[in-house]
Amino acid sequence: MRVMHRAMMVVSSAAVAVVMGAGSGSGVEAPGAGVGQGSEQRPAEADVAHHGHVSLRGGRLAVRLSTGNHGPSDLAGATARIAFSEPLAVGQTLPVGCLWGGNQVVYCQAGALRADGRESEFLLDLRTVGDPAEVSMDIATVWNGGAVDLNPDNDKHHVLVPATGDLYIY
Repeated sequence: MRVMHRAMMVVSSAAVAVVMGAGSGSGVEAPGAGVGQGSEQRPAEADVAHHGHVSLRGGRLAVRLSTGNHGPSDLAGATARIAFSEPLAVGQTLPVGCLWGGNQVVYCQAGALRADGRESEFLLDLRTVGDPAEVSMDIATVWNGGAVDLNPDNDKHHVLVPATGDLYIY
């Protein structure tokens, strides 16, 4: 229950950051911010993208998640939600920047993402409950600092992962 509470706090914090928007302490500057008197601030424009691969063998999921920003604006960060169709074993350690959102969900928060800059990467080594024949995985951006995403299709993926040990690229 404590892990679920922490996840809710992170999601709530993300929602507050989105409401605050660009130019209000979020670390994201809107294009043209502060130019001229009375000019309206617009949200930054960016293109968050998630790519990587996943494999499943013997109840072990190996996930590589890379989050990048194709621009045009820099971002203070982005948070990805990875949801699995099967429950994951309790007591597993996640990399720094990731936290549990229940027994089938992991959130990973990338740090600052420059426009067309280096990607943030997470390597997850997870165990499922039991030994499923397949697992599906859904990845989506749940927070990007309030930026307008110019291409939202590349930050949402649905991957079917048969228990073959093969890498499935997304």
